[in-house]
Amino acid sequence: MLKMKRISETYDMKVFTDVGEYFGDVEESILTQNKVFGWRVRATKTSFLNKVLGSAKGVIVPHQLVKSIGDIMIISKSALPSSSDEEESQE
Repeated sequence: MLKMKRISETYDMKVFTDVGEYFGDVEESILTQNKVFGWRVRATKTSFLNKVLGSAKGVIVPHQLVKSIGDIMIISKSALPSSSDEEESQE
């Protein structure tokens, strides 16, 4: 059964990848007309984003990468930077 959720209920929701990594917290939703375009995810001190981004405050995750929303939000692991991107940034 499809359950509806208000967008206001998603603020400060924990975001995890489908492989179990804690990604961050939902800060804001981005709407275009009547559809959700994406989600602004804030990097917290213990999140994977904080390790990868360093001084940046967060990222925008396209809604197509969201797998489910309930008590937490689960996103696709393709939202994570690949290891080749990390190696290039370290050089």
